[in-house]
Amino acid sequence: MTDRFDAPAAAPVPHDLHAFIAGLPKAELHVHHVGSASPRIVSELAARHPDSKVPTDPEALADYFQFTDFAHFIQVYLSVVDLIRTPEDVRLLTYEVARDLARQQVRYAELTITPYSSVRRGIDERAFMAAIEDARKAAEAELGTVLRWCFDIPGEAGLESAEVTARLATDDAVRPEGLVSFGLGGPEIGVPRPQFKPYFDRAIAAGLHSVPHAGETTGPQTVWDALTHLGAERIGHGTSSAQDEKLLAHLAEHRIPLEVCPTSNIATRAVRTLDEHPIKEFVRAGVLVTINSDDPPMFGTDLNNEYAVAARLLELDERGLAELAKNAVDASFLDGAGKARIREEIDTYTARWLAP
Repeated sequence: MTDRFDAPAAAPVPHDLHAFIAGLPKAELHVHHVGSASPRIVSELAARHPDSKVPTDPEALADYFQFTDFAHFIQVYLSVVDLIRTPEDVRLLTYEVARDLARQQVRYAELTITPYSSVRRGIDERAFMAAIEDARKAAEAELGTVLRWCFDIPGEAGLESAEVTARLATDDAVRPEGLVSFGLGGPEIGVPRPQFKPYFDRAIAAGLHSVPHAGETTGPQTVWDALTHLGAERIGHGTSSAQDEKLLAHLAEHRIPLEVCPTSNIATRAVRTLDEHPIKEFVRAGVLVTINSDDPPMFGTDLNNEYAVAARLLELDERGLAELAKNAVDASFLDGAGKARIREEIDTYTARWLAP
């Protein structure tokens, strides 16, 4: 293992394909709220809270966002979480994340939010919900990007965090209008999935979809556990699924999508190199694959670059990339009319691009 992570260079695909990706309408299903804070926003938040150890210089952040392994990534991630201390911080972050998504032609995104981290740091839970909802509505009106929320349990914080997250996700007096799903993030090693079953049961009973992380830094049994005990409808990462042919067949047969984040998997050492990434095995097995950026500024990437990575690994042309973009639309929890609208926009864009 090397001492530092250096983001992979931009995928070597033709210039025209990069241009096609830049304009391609997209949906993103696995992108984290705090993890999407750009260096500009992180430096602004760090300047607001000078007691933090996070650098205020955007250039120094490039060195700060270098990870030796997954545990170090979590440590750095939590230091950025600690910068989100007021409802105004929450609103600023959320709207600016939406702005970055809109710049990449993302029409719809399910943003993973960890409310427990902010509430336990002293932000009033109702003020937190009001801040994300205000940003969501403004983003849709001003930027044209539709946001929905996934509330996730920070697994490393234990069952107390699960209880708080489940309550915030299911209490009608607090639960935000834009909430559609319930997840589980953080380290997988030493954090077995079955213990979270009661909390996922409550969320599912309240009408939320189940989208836990699984099989990123542990083996395929973690994915089976997420399916069996947590009722997973999509799997975050699922990288190790490629080690189990029966699991791949199950995911393909039941159309359970994988939220694939190639550069993230290299950054956290879940996969050694991009050329060894199992995305090719997923596609060969017939698994529904979606492309996502996870924590893009922290990993020196964005969604457009992840599509370029996928284009190289899967040898896709414009039509193949358009189908990949439609996978994310189909796997989303957007309503039928919304899905049809974005699919039509993808088809129209692609047809115009390829027109003689």
